[in-house]
Amino acid sequence: MFSFIFSLLIGALAGSIAGRIMGSETSALRNIVLGILGSFVGEFVFGLFGIYATGSITSFIISVIGACICVLDDPNASLSDLMEHIKGPDFPTKGIIMGRSGIRAAYATGRGRIVVRARHEFEEFGHDRTRIVITELPYQVNKRMLIKSMADQVEDKRLEGISNIQDESDRNGMRIVIDLKRDANPQVVLNRLFAQTQLQTTFAINMLALVENQRQPKILSLRHIIDEYLKFQEEIIIRRTRFDLKKAQERAHLLEGLLIAQDNIDEVIKIIRTSYDNAKENLMSRFGLDDIQAQAILDMRLKALQGLDREKLEGEYKELEERIAYFNRVLSDESLVRQILKEELTAIAEKFGDDRKTEIQDVEDEIDIEDLIEEEQCVFTLTEAGYIKRTPVSEYTAQSKGGMGKKGITTREEDTVVDVFTASTHDHILFFTDTGKVYRKKGYQIPESGKTAKGTNLINILQIEQGERVQAMLHYRETGEEQLYLMMVTRNGTVKRLPVEALKNLRNNGIRALTMDEGDQLVSVRETDGSQKILIATHDGMAVVFDENDVRPMGRSAMGVRGIRLREGDYVVGAARAREGKSVLTITEKGYGKRTPVEEYRITNRGGLGIKNYQITDKTGKIVGVKVVDGTEDLLLMTQSGILIRTPVENIKETANRATQGVIVMRFKEEGDQVISMALAEHEDTEDVSAEAEISTEISANEENSTTET
Repeated sequence: MFSFIFSLLIGALAGSIAGRIMGSETSALRNIVLGILGSFVGEFVFGLFGIYATGSITSFIISVIGACICVLDDPNASLSDLMEHIKGPDFPTKGIIMGRSGIRAAYATGRGRIVVRARHEFEEFGHDRTRIVITELPYQVNKRMLIKSMADQVEDKRLEGISNIQDESDRNGMRIVIDLKRDANPQVVLNRLFAQTQLQTTFAINMLALVENQRQPKILSLRHIIDEYLKFQEEIIIRRTRFDLKKAQERAHLLEGLLIAQDNIDEVIKIIRTSYDNAKENLMSRFGLDDIQAQAILDMRLKALQGLDREKLEGEYKELEERIAYFNRVLSDESLVRQILKEELTAIAEKFGDDRKTEIQDVEDEIDIEDLIEEEQCVFTLTEAGYIKRTPVSEYTAQSKGGMGKKGITTREEDTVVDVFTASTHDHILFFTDTGKVYRKKGYQIPESGKTAKGTNLINILQIEQGERVQAMLHYRETGEEQLYLMMVTRNGTVKRLPVEALKNLRNNGIRALTMDEGDQLVSVRETDGSQKILIATHDGMAVVFDENDVRPMGRSAMGVRGIRLREGDYVVGAARAREGKSVLTITEKGYGKRTPVEEYRITNRGGLGIKNYQITDKTGKIVGVKVVDGTEDLLLMTQSGILIRTPVENIKETANRATQGVIVMRFKEEGDQVISMALAEHEDTEDVSAEAEISTEISANEENSTTET
């Protein structure tokens, strides 16, 4: 067994070194070590996570390889799918894991705690006497220290009902015998032993590791670990194949020269015999050989001239051609690389597979991780530089229309807030990037911060690629409903309708939800049910409204269709569902806003120029965004300098005319500041809200042709 393990490690070492030598890279040591560990699933099987980790876990090798193969077969495999294979940690000292919630929490978030108990049994002895026999201990518990601790507590009267403790362990296994007094209740004594000694321990799991050449360690979930492992192993296979291909091509090239010599042996001998000291050059000139081939001919022994050796050369050359073709197929076919990896993992499982040692027992009324997290409404804020934070809504008190706001986030220099919305800590948050990929996290997985905190960089939360930037966020909650869609709108006016079920199982490294033209960006995503009217609004004050069914449902990689035709210099700023009985709230850069009934926006054909949404002037500035409201909400506005104001929507006067200048919604403390983002929150009653009279500066509407969004 150990010889086979050694051969695997040497193979990984050779593959990693080969890749590094061929690439002329200098960071070989770390990659060699990772390659050695990786070939035997060392990170997870042996519990070798742990650069700076406070706790690592070992796992059953067959189950780990089963989960890896599950991901290879189904890249969209969920945590539940993986836990069909990896039930939980498997400790070499056996024992019993109590409950599954801690395991699931650790595998979902990278951190968790599990309770491990010793295995015991009750034995009758003597006259109505009972003893507790311990046959397995929790992981990393020292038997000698455990027995001493129990004996000390018995002597100090902290453990009662025990008459004797004896270690009867031998080569056949562990056996710690705890004799009980005649009047002792065995279950009560056992419970006190679990509570007061290391017969029951809490094992902390902290899956910390360095990935993607990061300098700072990162907490990894189970899926992230498997993805990183498989990615690295695929890289090892590719490097190994490139190395083998290079060697095969070099050998084939040399054989080509030898076969030329065999075919022209008489002339070769004549050239060599008639040459003084330039036989190599003469051969190269006569037969078009290179230096390596000519030298091989000169080094060839006379024995190689016999027919049998020629057949061997031809057979070897044919075999090399087949190998070279195979290596090229491997390097050009990602699925073949994954198939090779699958076969190698299967071979390891068959060679080293054994039975699981640690039992997992279900615990009645066990609490899941989400049950421990209080559900509350929070404000989620995202900045241009990629910083995100979660702040309870209760920290923001409402102010009257035209107020100057409070500091909502402290941004770094040249950083601005680009998105803000309210959602529950138990909602799913979808992150859509400028490359068209989507990632998903639970609300509570976003770190909570105070109102003025900068937040956490997204690279510490999402596995976004270098240069990738989150452009839009959307929150939703799984309800089991079927026909739900995501309507995506880009800056250039492209729309796409994607079934939500297409995003059911998201990988940690995201999946592609939209393919876009170069220079285009995703600006808005809205959840629909197949019966909505979609409103799209532009920066220059145009809008279009159309039936969502005008856009057919598409696959994840589709590019979408035109939603609105834009004039030169104009671009889309937002989109919304135009629901009857509600109004369209539009906000401008200089703090103006208005509410207009949805019915004032006539339905037009998708792809038109739209109709006038707002009368834009130098005083109002251009459009920042639009929302469809019913008047019961609070409006949150964020400025470029990080000032946030909360004001009731009902304080903004509703007007039946679309093309007006609106009213002042927010004033600015700093000259040159402007509104850059808007969001809605549930209304909060507060004494700070005054009955300030609404100021409405309306200018007669100018008619325009066409439609647009909200």
